[in-house]
This record gives sequence, structure tokens and C-alpha cells, in this order.
Amino acid sequence: MFEGKHIAVVIPAYNEEHLLETTLEGIPALADRVYVVDDASRDGTVGRAHSAAARDRRITVIAHERNGGAGAAVVTGYKRALADGAEVVCVMNADNQMDPAELQALIGPVVRDEVDYTKANRLFTGEAWNLIPHYRYLGNAFLSLVTKIASGYWHIADSQAGYTAINRRMLELVDLDNIYPRYGYPNDMLVHLNVWSARVRDVPSRPIYGVGEKSGIRLRSVVPRISWLLMKGFFWRLGHRYVIRDFHPLVFFYTAGFFSFLIGLGLGSYAISAHYAGNPPTPGTAILVALMLTFSVLFTLFAMWFDMETNKDLR
Repeated sequence: MFEGKHIAVVIPAYNEEHLLETTLEGIPALADRVYVVDDASRDGTVGRAHSAAARDRRITVIAHERNGGAGAAVVTGYKRALADGAEVVCVMNADNQMDPAELQALIGPVVRDEVDYTKANRLFTGEAWNLIPHYRYLGNAFLSLVTKIASGYWHIADSQAGYTAINRRMLELVDLDNIYPRYGYPNDMLVHLNVWSARVRDVPSRPIYGVGEKSGIRLRSVVPRISWLLMKGFFWRLGHRYVIRDFHPLVFFYTAGFFSFLIGLGLGSYAISAHYAGNPPTPGTAILVALMLTFSVLFTLFAMWFDMETNKDLR
């Protein structure tokens, strides 16, 4: 326990036979329960997990019969932790890239009810650019920007960090069955948390690389997929947060910006086509295109500013 709270740690694992036991051995005594969720690994991960459980009574092994993805494994652990009465639930990957010594700093604000959800941020430190592979750093930076827009948490960065802690109340509110089941679930989780006005905080974390981890992430496929997920999440959040639950005029600004962009794009495409067909557009058409695109930018920026103001206290 930590400051009187029952702490659980969820460890999603897929083909992590080489690093799982090292990860489990590092979990501090403040964790009351540890749930290793094997996502249908094809190596000896389950066996290593059971070996660790035989030495540490806190560890419970849960095995998926079919591979569901990292998000699905985390949700399985969340549900089991809730059933067992956990008050704060952390997520730590099985690849030994998350420093267990930082667990106390991660759960502290949640335990003290300063926030509902904390997540590691490896970009706070100046070491990040030197330690994280540059292509992953840039991909993370892009997805962090898109996640800010989609989730409304403009103060949050390092959106791909899966080292998190959440309180029981918020876990019971979030619809866990609708969380994205694969890589990208941390982004989707932030979108869902914002609908419930959850208080979220970044906690500085030390990047750890070169410990024998093997990443199956391919940015050329992951970035477009998560970007599409976030675009859908953005519209879902606007509908639930600012229309269904409590109306906010920023919806008008986003809508006006979207349609202004479509009109400007359409007129611009028509003008270009007409030009190459030998019918140059009139000055009025060119001015109208410029106005529509300018209005689009202004309306969108106003909507973002409203969103930032509405969520500025959720930190």
C-alpha cells in the first residue's frame, strides 16, 4: 500500500520472455497486486510469468487465448484490478523500459487526489533527443501534437508513453470496452478521459533504451493509423463533451472553420482547373478563395483557444 491506498500494477506482455522477469523483479513493495496479462505470446512469456509468480505472491498471471493488442491487455488488467478492489492502478510495460523507481512519483498525485490520471513524459528531459531513436522521437512529437488537438489536453506531451496511473473513480466512469485495443490506446484513453473532465498530469520520466528491447512498431503504418483514430476521437469528443453533456460555442467555430476550408478548397480547385483550361478565374474568385481559407484558419484557431481555456484547469 501507499499512503493507505491499495495499489495495483498492470503489465501487458507480448513475446517478452527475455525482459519480463527483470521488469517484475524491479516493482517496488508499494504495489499490492501485479497483473501480468499475456496477450497470446508465441514464446516463453507465460512460463516466465508463472515462474515469477511462484516467487512473488503479489503476481497474478492472466493469459489471453487470442492476441487482442496492447490496449486489450491493459483493459483486461484494469477490469481485474477493479474487481479486486484496487484504488490506484498503474500500467507498466514488460520490456524493462520503464524505471520502477519512478512508480512512487507517478502514483503520488493520484493517491493524494491532486489529479485523476498521471502519465510519464520522457520529453521533459534534455536527454530525450540523444537517447530516443530520432525517427521515433519525431513520430512521437507529431502524434503528441495531434493528440493535444484530439483530446483537449493541451498541456500533455509524449502521448505514446504507456507508463500511467489512474484512480478507481475514473476507471469506473470510462467505458473500457470502447478503448482502442491496440497500440494507440494511450491516445484514445486521453480522449475518453477528457469527456469526463478528468484531471491529467505529466510526470517527468527518464528515457530507457538499449536494454535488449525489440520494438515491433513500424511508424509508416502506426502514424497514419493513430492519426485516423485521433481524428475520429476528436469528433467523438466534441459531440459528447460539448454537445451532449454541456453545449459550448466552440462547436460553431470548428464547424465554421471546417466548411470555410471546404468552400475555399473547392473554389480553389475550380479556379486552378479553369486556369489550365484557358479560362482564368476572375479577381473576385481569387479573393473569395483567400477569404474562405483565411476564415478557416481564424475560426479553427478560435475554437482551439476556447478548448484550451475550457480545459486549462484539468491539470
